[in-house]
Amino acid sequence: MRLSRLFAPTTKEAPKDAVLPSHIFLVRGGFIAQIGSGIYNYLPLGKMVLDRIRSVVKEELDAVGNQEVLLGFVTPSELWKESGRYDKFGKELLRFKDRKNNEFVLGPTHEEAMVDLVRNRVKSYKQLPLNLYQINTKFRDEARPRYGLLRGREFIMKDGYSFHESVEDMQREYALMEKTYGRILDRLGLRYRVVEADSGAIGGSGSKEFMVLADNGEDDIVICEGCDYAANIEAAKRAPREVDASDVEMTPGSFHTPGVRTIEELASFFRISPDFLVKAVAKKAIYPDHEEVVLFFLRGSDTLQETKAATACGALELAEASKEALEEAGLVPGYIGPDVQGVQKYVDLELKEQAPMICGDNKPDSHYVGYSFKGKAFDYRDLVTVEAGDRCHRCGGRLTVTKGIEVGHIFQLGTRYSEALQATFLDRNGKAQPFVMGTYGIGVSRLVAVVVEQHHDERGCIWTEETTPFEVMIILSNAKDDTQREYGETLYAQLREKGKRVLLDDRNERFGFKMSDFELFGFPRAVIVGKGLKEGKVELVDRGTLQKEEVSADAVASRLMES
Repeated sequence: MRLSRLFAPTTKEAPKDAVLPSHIFLVRGGFIAQIGSGIYNYLPLGKMVLDRIRSVVKEELDAVGNQEVLLGFVTPSELWKESGRYDKFGKELLRFKDRKNNEFVLGPTHEEAMVDLVRNRVKSYKQLPLNLYQINTKFRDEARPRYGLLRGREFIMKDGYSFHESVEDMQREYALMEKTYGRILDRLGLRYRVVEADSGAIGGSGSKEFMVLADNGEDDIVICEGCDYAANIEAAKRAPREVDASDVEMTPGSFHTPGVRTIEELASFFRISPDFLVKAVAKKAIYPDHEEVVLFFLRGSDTLQETKAATACGALELAEASKEALEEAGLVPGYIGPDVQGVQKYVDLELKEQAPMICGDNKPDSHYVGYSFKGKAFDYRDLVTVEAGDRCHRCGGRLTVTKGIEVGHIFQLGTRYSEALQATFLDRNGKAQPFVMGTYGIGVSRLVAVVVEQHHDERGCIWTEETTPFEVMIILSNAKDDTQREYGETLYAQLREKGKRVLLDDRNERFGFKMSDFELFGFPRAVIVGKGLKEGKVELVDRGTLQKEEVSADAVASRLMES
C-alpha cells in the first residue's frame, strides 16, 4: 500500500472527550472515527487491526474444535422473556418494535438466541459436546459511553456457547477455553491475569475474567504475592482480619450518644478502634417491579463492596437510600443496629460469632455497647471490599491491588438458560435432560484499544507483531529525489513479493511530518531512505525504542525478512 493512496486522515488534535491513550491515538492516527455517542466507524487501518485480531481469535478457537456461526444482530424479545432476562437486564437492553408492532432487542449477548438455535436440532447425547461461537456486532445502551472503543455502545465481540450432557464435561470445556483464551492473548502480545469474577447478569455457578494489566484500567484486580490467586475486586475474598479483643471489656447495654452518627464520630466518642464498631449501610435496592431499602452490616473498619451486596439481595442495582426513605421504613438514620425488624438485611461473614461490639440501638441518640453476634441467625454473606495489605484466603500471602481492563469472560452456566427455554436432549437412559452449558466471551473490538493501552508512548501507538496493519513503513525523505524513489519502489516490491506487509510513504511532505506519522501509526519498523543512500546506507528504525541503525541498502531487505 502507498500512503499517498491510503485513507488515513491523521490529526494533531485529540477529541475533546478523549482522556485515554487508546482513544486519543486511534482517532488521531485515523484508525477510527466517531459517528455517534459510543459508536465508531473503522477506517482502513482500524479495520486491518480488527481483522488481524479476529483472525487470531478464530484460528485458536477453530483449532480446539469450536464451530463458527453467525446469528442475527436483532433478536425477538420473546426469547429474552422466556429466559427471564428481559426485565432483569435493565435499560442497557435496547428494545424496539417493527412496522408490524413485533418487539425486538439489539443483542448485547446471545445466550437465548444460541439456545433457540440448538433446541430441537440437537436431540441426543450422541451429538454432544458442541461449542458454537460467533464474532458479531453487539449493542449495549451504556448510560455514559466513554473511553473510545473501551466502553462504547456498539462493539464487536466473540461470544461462544457450549452444550454438554454433564457438569463434568462442561467444566472440561471451561478449562479448555481458559487455556485457549490465554493463547489468544499471548499471541496478541498482551500481559494479563486470569481472575475470579462476579457472574453479573449472565449468571451461572462460577466465572473468570481475563484482565489485561494497564495503568488506565477501569477494574481493580486483587493479586496475591504468595500464590496465583487473583480476582476482580467485585469478587475478591480475603482471609478474615485478625482482631485482638482480649483487652476490650464492655458491659452490655444501651449508651446515650447524642449527635454521634458516623463511624469516625463513634470511634472518637468511645476511644476505640473501628474494628469493634458495627457499620450499617443502607441502600435502595432496585428490582424489576419494585424498590426497597436493604441494610448491610459490617465492621466499622471495612467498606461495603456494592456488587457483592447487590448479588446478596438479588437486586438489579443499588442506589443511595435517602433519609426520608429510611424513616419511611421505620429506621433511625445514624443509629441502625442489626436487630432491627421489618427490613431485608445482610451481615458480613466476618462478624459471625464476634463479640463484644458496639452498634446502633435502633433509637435516637443511642448505641448498644457489648453487642454479641454469637448464636445470631442472620443471613451472613461476604460483603467487604478487599484492600491492599489484606491476607490471601488461600495461602495467607499479602494481597495487592492493581489496575486492569477486562477483555474476556468465561462462565459456567449450568442449566439456567436451557431449563428456562425448555431446551433438552435425550440422555444415555433415554430421558429428557436440559443441556449443561458454558459461555465464553472476548471483546474483539475492545482488544484494538487494549493493545494500545498497554503498548504506546507519548508519540503514538506501538503495535505488536500480530496486530500491526503493516510490518514495515518505507519513508522517502525526499519523494522528489529520483534515486530515493527508485530505491524505495524496488525495496517495496521485494518485501511485498516475500510476503511482508509494507507501507510506502511516497508523499511529497516534509520529512519531520512523515516521521511524526510513523510514530503515531506505530508500525514496528521503518526504513528511512535519505541522503545516506548515496553511500549505500539507509536507516532502520525500531518503533518500540525509536533507536536508529545504519544498515547497508543492499542488506536491509534480508534483515527485515529475519525479523
